[in-house]
Amino acid sequence: MQSKNGMKIGTKKRVALGMSGGVDSSLSAVLLQDRGYEVTGVFLECWRAPGCRAEEDRKDALAIALTLGIPFQVLDFKDAYKTKVVEYFFSEYEKGRTPNPDVMCNKEIKFGLFYDWAMEHGFDAVATGHYARSVDGRLLRGVDAKKDQSYFLYLLEKSQLQHILFPVGHLTKVEVRALAEERGLETAKKPDSQGICFIGEINVHSFLKERLGEKRGEVVNAQGEVIGEHDGLWFYTIGQRHGFRLLGKIRAKSREWKQVIPPFYVIAKDVAKNRLIVGFGEETLCESFTIDEMHWIDESHIMNASELNAGEVFVRIRHGGKLFRCSVELEDGRNSLRVSLAEKIQGVADGQSAVLYFGEECLGGGVMRLNRKMRNIMS
Repeated sequence: MQSKNGMKIGTKKRVALGMSGGVDSSLSAVLLQDRGYEVTGVFLECWRAPGCRAEEDRKDALAIALTLGIPFQVLDFKDAYKTKVVEYFFSEYEKGRTPNPDVMCNKEIKFGLFYDWAMEHGFDAVATGHYARSVDGRLLRGVDAKKDQSYFLYLLEKSQLQHILFPVGHLTKVEVRALAEERGLETAKKPDSQGICFIGEINVHSFLKERLGEKRGEVVNAQGEVIGEHDGLWFYTIGQRHGFRLLGKIRAKSREWKQVIPPFYVIAKDVAKNRLIVGFGEETLCESFTIDEMHWIDESHIMNASELNAGEVFVRIRHGGKLFRCSVELEDGRNSLRVSLAEKIQGVADGQSAVLYFGEECLGGGVMRLNRKMRNIMS
């Protein structure tokens, strides 16, 4: 005999819940208990630095665990986080690419080390407070479009999703806070964490400067003409419109013509020549790009890429960003995918994640590579 949630009556499945000390994972613990799971709260300690809230968050997570009467423990992943996430962050910026540390944190830490630990210790599932849904081995977008976090989870495997629970994925943030307050959880009104996963809010410019320093170079337009100077390619992302200096003659022309030059946007980086390439208008737009290191959550989709185009395929190039209609074409076997957009867009950055969707389902994703004609001015 089974209950409404599909569990056999008389059995309790053991769930290791990642507790961050925030309202989402706090309510997740309550909801899991309501569904009959045997919950253990686990705090992942990954970062200790000035301004880090790890100690405060750990105390909040412990307080919730004590209130609910569930076991609680701390896993020390600080060394692994530094190696697998922080070093990746610096390495990618140094290569002139724009990394996504939250994606790497989910892959290597939350659904890497933590997931493996849970499976090795006899838990039936891992749960987190992500705004996403896991249904029959498929990853679906969270119901709250503004909070949906499936973008950060595209590197999950189908086999993992059969052992992963997202208890708040069917709720909106407003509903989560209301339910948390109704249940008397002291984290109900705690502000959401911002910034990089586990690190929190930091000044990225200062963070990079402390490690990589400065390396001045030329700012050029799409025709290769030198128009300014930058402090180091790692300080700039595609679509950025500030932080570099234009030459005096460019500013003088603006005054001479009695008009304001339109803002320049970063559109590419020439790492070999240490050049920052900027443009405006049509020069900032992109109509296609390649996804390298393509990961399919369900590998059956590899063989059906052409069939996907018969439906509605969308791509997202940043967390919380718009879903853009597109068509896809396999390149280099299964490892690369050519994406053609239905409309030209700004902000496509080498190294950033591109994630594909078919309806509500997240198919997977990979790392973007620009296909701009202006590359003929680069090495």
